Amino acid sequence: MKYGIVSRSYGNMTVTEAAKFMRSKGYNCTELCMTHPDFGGWAYNGVPGIDENGITKEIMKEKADIMRDCGIEVTALGIFTNLLSPDDGFRNKCIETFVRCMDMAEYAGIKNLSTELGFRDEYRGITTENYESDFRRLKESFTELGHKAKERGLDICVEACAIDVIPSAKRLRDFIGQIEKESGLTNIKVLMDMANFIANSDEDDVFKYLTPHIAYFHGKDRKVNDCYGRILGDGEIDWAKFFANYFKFTPDIPFILEYTNEETTDITNERVEKFVGKAGGKFL
Repeated sequence: MKYGIVSRSYGNMTVTEAAKFMRSKGYNCTELCMTHPDFGGWAYNGVPGIDENGITKEIMKEKADIMRDCGIEVTALGIFTNLLSPDDGFRNKCIETFVRCMDMAEYAGIKNLSTELGFRDEYRGITTENYESDFRRLKESFTELGHKAKERGLDICVEACAIDVIPSAKRLRDFIGQIEKESGLTNIKVLMDMANFIANSDEDDVFKYLTPHIAYFHGKDRKVNDCYGRILGDGEIDWAKFFANYFKFTPDIPFILEYTNEETTDITNERVEKFVGKAGGKFL
């Protein structure tokens, strides 16, 4: 099983310290994030501060190679910028910086770049006033990024959520399908997070609608009526059912924990091993 954790779970550690700790806990893949003392620039729902933190393509490759030297595959680079903002100047800056991160990822040998959709400062989610126009705006953003990524042989991974403009697995499939039909792009992929859809899509739906498009998974939990996530096992996802589908449809796709930190690493690993065993799969 390709099993890992997002590097920002250990954002208090240097990349070297995080890589060694991750390897000691059995992880073999990661979503690399610019959240470390020696590798900064994370700006959730904003513009990554790569210039302010002196991030170059050489530094990107150095940090990715540190992970690889510890036996950890760098599945993706986590960007998580704002591709929905109604402020054209700000959104364009987000896209421009994302493309610069693409160049770094290409040099570092990282195929996937991941992002959420983005949201307004004043509110997050769907309104009747903006339901259709927000969807169109996101298509424009991802189409532009998709073309830029295609030139570099990269994929863009979309993480959608029940509290955002694309709140279900079915709407995400339609979103990707419309982009492919209108632009011919096939490199818009899915960062699939079961917790983000549990209010609108069950453990069967996500595989029914999205299996051909999934690049990797996030592993966290949520109660159906929660706004925010929890560590795996603290919510209402049927993980045995999820992993049964995982091993049936996507057994070679990386499953990368999120929200888990240094203090909860061991208990989360124990829970995953238990759920995987119930599903009849092989943990590590």
